[in-house]
Amino acid sequence: MMNNFDFQQSVLLATQLASIDLKTYMFWQIQDVQWMQKALTLAKQGAVLGEVPVGAILVHNQQIIGQGFNEPIGRHDATAHAEIVALRDACARLKNYRLPLQTTLYVTLEPCTMCVGAMIHARVSRVIYAANEPRAGMVGSQMDLPNQPFYNHRMQVSSGLCSHHSSQMLKAFFRARRKAAKIEDNVSN
Repeated sequence: MMNNFDFQQSVLLATQLASIDLKTYMFWQIQDVQWMQKALTLAKQGAVLGEVPVGAILVHNQQIIGQGFNEPIGRHDATAHAEIVALRDACARLKNYRLPLQTTLYVTLEPCTMCVGAMIHARVSRVIYAANEPRAGMVGSQMDLPNQPFYNHRMQVSSGLCSHHSSQMLKAFFRARRKAAKIEDNVSN
């Protein structure tokens, strides 16, 4: 049960965010909301560079141990999804390919097959993602990959935190991209 101080903090934090959905923010811990906001900020950084706006952070003991945003275009690397970039960052900092127990990944879009596999191998304990990925999401939308019996590691998965913000950012990004492509087509013709 949330105490009055936690509730007030949740309301204060929620009122600072656009498109407030108090029911959503009351479900989550304040720290979860704050970490997801940091992931959304990373997603915006990627969008500015022309990358699909997805951000990810890895948190252990209330400290960021890895972070990243989508960079396949800039890095010329199809595997440079936000989750993979964050995992590589954390593993390099920790000098270990396995993450500490109780590490949480916050990501603004539901992970794909490749990212789920990497998270399992790195031993991520908990994944919280914002928006569903109906075509390629592998932690609920298309398949529940982390809970397949052949894996030797399990992750707790939660979804929906700041989903509206993430979805709106993705929609705006692809709307702008389609508009730019249409203008380019009109200029070439």
